[in-house]
Amino acid sequence: MIDFGREICNCLEIAQEREWLITNGIGGYGLGTVSGVLTRSYHGLLIASLNPPLDRTLLLTKVDDTVHYNGEVYSLFTNRWINDLVEPAGYQLIENFKLEGTIPIWNFSLGNGRLEKRIWMQHKANTTYIYYTFKQGSQPLTLSLKALVNYRSHHRGNLPNLTTNQIDRGVKISLSNQSSDSFYLLTDQGKFSPIYEIYGGFELVKESYRGLPDRDSHLCVGTFEATLNPGDSLTFVATTGHPNPLVSHQLNLHDHSTLGKLLDGISALQERRQYEQSLLDQWHSSGSPRTQSVPSWINHLVLAADQFIVDRPLDNHQIGKSVIAGYPWFNDWGRDTMISLPGLTLATGRPEIASLILRTFANYISQGMLPNCLPDGNHPLTDHDYNTVDATLWYFEAIRLYYEHTGDKILIRDLFPKLEEIIDWHCRGTRYNIKLDPQDGLIFAGAQGVQLTWMDAKAGDYVVTPRIGKPVEINALWYNALRIVSELAQVLDKSYDLYDNLSQSTLKGFNRFWNEERGYCFDVIDSPELGNDPSLRPNQLLAVSLGETPLSIAQQKRIVEVCGELLLTSHGLRSLSPKDRQYRGDYGGDQYKRDTGYHQGTVWGWLMGPYVLAYQRVFNDPIPAREFLEPMAYHLRTAGLGTISEIFDGNIPYYPRGAVAQAWSVAEVLRVWLELNQ
Repeated sequence: MIDFGREICNCLEIAQEREWLITNGIGGYGLGTVSGVLTRSYHGLLIASLNPPLDRTLLLTKVDDTVHYNGEVYSLFTNRWINDLVEPAGYQLIENFKLEGTIPIWNFSLGNGRLEKRIWMQHKANTTYIYYTFKQGSQPLTLSLKALVNYRSHHRGNLPNLTTNQIDRGVKISLSNQSSDSFYLLTDQGKFSPIYEIYGGFELVKESYRGLPDRDSHLCVGTFEATLNPGDSLTFVATTGHPNPLVSHQLNLHDHSTLGKLLDGISALQERRQYEQSLLDQWHSSGSPRTQSVPSWINHLVLAADQFIVDRPLDNHQIGKSVIAGYPWFNDWGRDTMISLPGLTLATGRPEIASLILRTFANYISQGMLPNCLPDGNHPLTDHDYNTVDATLWYFEAIRLYYEHTGDKILIRDLFPKLEEIIDWHCRGTRYNIKLDPQDGLIFAGAQGVQLTWMDAKAGDYVVTPRIGKPVEINALWYNALRIVSELAQVLDKSYDLYDNLSQSTLKGFNRFWNEERGYCFDVIDSPELGNDPSLRPNQLLAVSLGETPLSIAQQKRIVEVCGELLLTSHGLRSLSPKDRQYRGDYGGDQYKRDTGYHQGTVWGWLMGPYVLAYQRVFNDPIPAREFLEPMAYHLRTAGLGTISEIFDGNIPYYPRGAVAQAWSVAEVLRVWLELNQ
């Protein structure tokens, strides 16, 4: 279990770095710090997905909770104002904090009284619960909850004009003159006193560090107040009023039965607990290691894996599945989804989700390519959304692992024509000059101003990592894809000679990547700008870790050794060798500084998966392979609680950066841990 005492909770500099995350399975989320202070524009208690899984909108920012007890006033909340003024300092009243599954729980000390607070989201609904329990005390207390709201993009934006209307058990908040764009704040007891006051001047230190606007304003709409006796609880609900916006109509909050059910905090909490327990039960029943041999941090990752899986509506009015690449700012992306799919679904005992994801993305294949970005609302996909050369090739690997896990020939039969189509388009050429070079059997890809590989950072018009040409991991993926489609053709009793011949050509051509002088692979060959790029990057590890490798045993061993010597860290692999003059070991600063350092030494957590698998393939020694993963257990307690960050500094102490929860980081660590322990 992840839990902290006063040594963490009462130190603001530490407690504000530890962030909890709650999600609802349709793209909505809540995010905040252990201290309660806002440090990001993305922090909020209800960030609703108004057009699932996107259009994420900050609705309820925070609740400033105050307790009157035994003649004293206790402000449980913490705010940071302009010029780093922290007032009040409610974090000093936190006795302890813990995660129960994904549910954050605080216990506040009130003299001889104790008040517990927990927060969670209802599954498949834009609804957040805040549940207070007066655990211990000698007399009643009065709990006052001041609600601060907004109605802006979760990224950032100005506070819009809002209208409030008092209703039974709370208040309705709407965009002015647009009553359909509304949400509700409700409690199961007490009284509501309306206020309409803008609170400006919130200072957001994380945004300041990232060189982004670091001031925010929110609207106080009123105060909820109730008296609790020892043992009593209070339920506070923030909701858009839709049980599930993808399939349900608006709730009738004028109906007392409907309202009563919504405000039944005990039942809602039990429902959330049962859902999370079902995820663990499904994992344990799917052939995972015995329960007693599973460390608690792995159980946390099983629950974290579910936080990225979301519903996505399809054009045929069916509900598909996709993967949010990371919280708080990423959408669902093709590349990240395919890399993450095995760890998020197969490793957690949920192959039916994997099947849905694979079928969902098949709907978007165009000119032999998977999109990098999926449709946002009613906007159709354009060529710009297909700016990825690797997402399509990762699709083959995801299908291979799915079939290996399930033996499901029906899905293979249904998707095989799509795989044939992809190979055909790559052979004759598709968008962005992605095409097979018949001279060496390798894939060339690239167009000026467009980044197609996962190392895709641009700073304005400046391409930071120019990889036009034949990137090493793209051709490892291409060879792997050809071997996969050949094997699947045989499973379906189809002709496979074409794919065997293509793969033999690629196998022969792949020798061009080997840099004999340095003892590892060129990162890109035939680059119009660089020729053959000798930069030491981790991309070549995929030529070792994928199901099919085009390298000799000696080459595999040398790659693992050199990457281990210069790229491996406690939390992933550096994106560039520290011996390179372009190396950047600290990630931060404004947009330009961050983008120019994104792949120039920054550590990526997801790469721990390919490295550990490559190590195991070469040395066949699972004990040290498992030990590479152990530092991640400590990381689960230092940034995004119970999950894994997107990136880390390349220099010691490898400080976590970027998104606090990243799908492929969680997925690859979980998948590889399970593979090494089965």
